[in-house]
Amino acid sequence: MPVGTLVSLEEYLNTSYDPDVEYVDGVLVERNVGDWLPSLIQRNIVLAFGRRYPRIFAVPELRSRTTATRYRLPDVCVLLEPPKTRYLLDAAFVAIEILSEADRMTEVLEKLQEYAANGTAHIWLIDPRLRQMFVYRQNSLVAVETALETTDPRLELTRDEAFAE
Repeated sequence: MPVGTLVSLEEYLNTSYDPDVEYVDGVLVERNVGDWLPSLIQRNIVLAFGRRYPRIFAVPELRSRTTATRYRLPDVCVLLEPPKTRYLLDAAFVAIEILSEADRMTEVLEKLQEYAANGTAHIWLIDPRLRQMFVYRQNSLVAVETALETTDPRLELTRDEAFAE
């Protein structure tokens, strides 16, 4: 099925795509996947959270509802408990997007805004090429120098963990 074709939400949720796609108002939207640096950062994040916080769930590319007609695939979702359904229907505790070379900032910001509007408590953006980390809050990106952090519970992802070679 070509991307751009209108499909029902039910069809999207019951179909496997390789690579997986996002669902935006009935349209299947391809993601930029397959680059080494974003993949390495994604791996680093999942491993770091698994080592440091064995009771939380840091998972890659989990289909996550942001509105009634939109499902996104955050590069990493951090959950305090496993979802009760096959897909994440509630807001993640942390949603992490990792930039690839082909990402367009307007599209990335749209996703970050959706996560915020859906109630995601912590939204992080990582640029592997510039080795920069940002927190998204109140429609702004704020650069973070040493570590990305959450509160209640306190979780941390250091620059060294994220950018480990």
